[in-house]
Amino acid sequence: MGESAGFSSGYKEYVAGMLAGVATVIVGHPFDTVKVKLQKHNIEANGIKYRSGLHCTIRILKTEGVKGLYSGATSSFVGMAFESSLAFGIYSQTKHVLQGKPESGKPQLLAILPSGAFAGGIISFILCPSELVKCRMQVQGADSILQSSSRYSSPVDCAVKTVKSEGLTGLFRGGGAMFFRESIGNAVFFSTYEYVRYYMHKPLRDASSDLTHVIDVGVGIVSGGLGGIACWSAVLPLDVAKTIIQTSPEKNHTRNPVQILKLIYRRSGIRGCYTGLGPTIVRAFPANASAIVTWELAMKILGIKRD
Repeated sequence: MGESAGFSSGYKEYVAGMLAGVATVIVGHPFDTVKVKLQKHNIEANGIKYRSGLHCTIRILKTEGVKGLYSGATSSFVGMAFESSLAFGIYSQTKHVLQGKPESGKPQLLAILPSGAFAGGIISFILCPSELVKCRMQVQGADSILQSSSRYSSPVDCAVKTVKSEGLTGLFRGGGAMFFRESIGNAVFFSTYEYVRYYMHKPLRDASSDLTHVIDVGVGIVSGGLGGIACWSAVLPLDVAKTIIQTSPEKNHTRNPVQILKLIYRRSGIRGCYTGLGPTIVRAFPANASAIVTWELAMKILGIKRD
């Protein structure tokens, strides 16, 4: 499975990736807000306890309205647009290099895994500041344990206050956890996506060639959705550690994700390490499905053919 164009069409893959990122935020951000609130408040000793993701959602809607579900969405739109643009673009270009001449055969795992991991590692450095701002905006609200003096009026206000209190490096708090989350997550996501797409695509297309476009969308939904579920199932503990690190008000709070996970495990067991699993999985399928469908559609419109 490969693309018919090489580096000459590379910029188009970045454009398609950017559009995929926008689609991901539109569909997935409300679920992400619930996940972050659960990770922040249900783990910490003095936090507000939510019974479930649904309970958390209802609380947000009652106290803040629909707008509360999109807290931090501005930075998320910016971050995800750049992240997805680079993730899809770097992944595609690196895979071209590693697998050599594009072929329409079985996916090459030895090209897919390092390409996904490399793309994830690169975007983690760019995504970290916007992710920190997003998380800090999401955890505040009517149920937040944060003092009013620690609250932010906007993403820009959050970024400015963070730099003033912690320096420029404060925006990269949680960078280690972010690096491993993105590297492992993207490797798992693209591997799952490529293999599910390959095994679903050919027999379905052969069976009904007149419905090619409908089949492509259907395969994109399933392969993207399953890729998202596999990705987040693999990296959720790292995401939990990242959230704790990035939202802690203590400047000297440990930034070692392994230490954070050890503390969480002692306090809440393996369940604590997977806090927010419900909304994360519920979000993963539609958000990543929309990203893949948008990416593949944009690729077609831009003239890049995928076998």
